[in-house]
Amino acid sequence: MVTCGGHGTAADGGPQAAAPRAHGEWARHWRCAGLPGLDLLRARYVGHAFPRHSHDGFVVAVVTGGIEEVGLSGGAVRAGHGGVIMLNPEVPHSARAGEREGWSYDTLYPSARLVAEVARETTGLRGAPGFAETVADAPRTGRLITEVHRAAEAGDVLTADSLLRVALARLLRRYGGPLPVRAPRTAGAGAAARAKDLLEQRMTRPPSLEHLAREVGSSPFALLRAFKAAYGMPPHTWLTDARVRRARALLERGTAPAETAVAVGFADQPHLNRHFTRIVGVPPGAYRRERAARPRG
Repeated sequence: MVTCGGHGTAADGGPQAAAPRAHGEWARHWRCAGLPGLDLLRARYVGHAFPRHSHDGFVVAVVTGGIEEVGLSGGAVRAGHGGVIMLNPEVPHSARAGEREGWSYDTLYPSARLVAEVARETTGLRGAPGFAETVADAPRTGRLITEVHRAAEAGDVLTADSLLRVALARLLRRYGGPLPVRAPRTAGAGAAARAKDLLEQRMTRPPSLEHLAREVGSSPFALLRAFKAAYGMPPHTWLTDARVRRARALLERGTAPAETAVAVGFADQPHLNRHFTRIVGVPPGAYRRERAARPRG
């Protein structure tokens, strides 16, 4: 039987294995071996703020306390207790507390493949499925998200997987829609795409903006505008996010944080720690330990 190790609950409401933080903050970002295609995060943040970043999969979260404010290209949205937040893949966003006391939430990060599978079985959505809304008042579904966490932490993967699929199906049926079709590529968008490819190839030694623009046949300011229009953030912000994504993959394979920092282009481990914690919500060491833990059962 495949199970996930249970960790119980700390006195402040967070899992015992959660990474301790200042100001009463705690966070646990982990993966259950019996739930492929899913990452989980339970956390309480007060002073922590997530900079603009994006995910290659979906984000589905329920706010369990306080208020979370999510910054999007069209403006900020807020969710309070019981509010459900839904973000599609590759949507640039930031997040921070919407009030001085901070916020707590239970978050699921299902892969695009898992969401597509649920949509295909339970909805009539055509094309690549996604969410047409960002925030919903859906406390019943929010409680299901919390129950997915509790079941996974208890090692009950049958219940966790069942509730996960029910929650996703409910949200897709009520708030689902096809993912936006990318606009036809313009000259500026083409330059931005070439610049992104170059940054991925030269992650450890990226060129200056002037040299990058010259290589893709653009000017620095034109490239800045085109890149932000295409990817929701300027090249240097996108590069930091891309480095953290690659660091996650290396840490999941067991690479030490110091070695990971060099491999993705950060100056040293403290730079990796700072950027990784800001974007992922937990330090790289804690992230690696959760994935190195072997399931029991």
